[in-house]
Amino acid sequence: MNTIYSVKEIYIYPIKSLAGISLTSAKAEEMGFENDRRWMLVDAENQMLTQREHRIMSQFYPQISNGKISITFQDQKHEFSTDESLEDAIEVNVWDDKSQVVEVNLETSKWFSLHLGFECKLVKILKNGARKHESSRLKETFNVSLADGYPYLLIGSKSLDFLNEKLDEKITIKRFRPNIVVSTENPHEEDDFKTFAIGGVQFKNIKPCGRCVMVNNDPENGRLKKEPLKTLSKYRNVDNSVLFGTNIVSLNSGIISVGDEVIF
Repeated sequence: MNTIYSVKEIYIYPIKSLAGISLTSAKAEEMGFENDRRWMLVDAENQMLTQREHRIMSQFYPQISNGKISITFQDQKHEFSTDESLEDAIEVNVWDDKSQVVEVNLETSKWFSLHLGFECKLVKILKNGARKHESSRLKETFNVSLADGYPYLLIGSKSLDFLNEKLDEKITIKRFRPNIVVSTENPHEEDDFKTFAIGGVQFKNIKPCGRCVMVNNDPENGRLKKEPLKTLSKYRNVDNSVLFGTNIVSLNSGIISVGDEVIF
């Protein structure tokens, strides 16, 4: 490849299904970027909560500073420490994977319950290996945080450009909740990446990412739209799965930054 590929954007989503945070650099770890989807909301039966059923979750905005996470929802704000948790372990499911988590604290759970309108609690995954995901495609098992299936989602810039050419109402990359956005030459060429390095971190491509209705949830206002899934399904439908972006894993730890070159 003669083209120079580089990192354009980096995102983490500290609490699963809440809004993300744009970063200029992040620490890559086996189970995902540091502080990426290490927390999750569960209901009274310890079932995971996502935007698929509760679109309002997209309107909770986290920030991380000095070891604390602050959450803003409308004109309300709440804060807790990244290292705090209660002692009792809770077993939860992330799709088909069982995971050991702990509740952060009672006050934080009450705050989310109040603003979501039903009983829930905020839980945290404590350590690498507390949740394992088996790839049916590779027959490999990966240590993952509380993300849907894989530690990282990478999207090429031309894939979004190509989609937006087909849409009447243009959308941003935030619809697809990537971790890494790289500049590319051609739409969806990231599907065919094999192994590559960014800033000294080695990555391996696992498989293109099948998308669900959640990409139709507008992160600006939490409203459900018909796009982009309707248009994507016309040209990115493979074996009844609508593909956009690709799932990758890191093979070592290190810092990656916006502007870093992608080395193949």
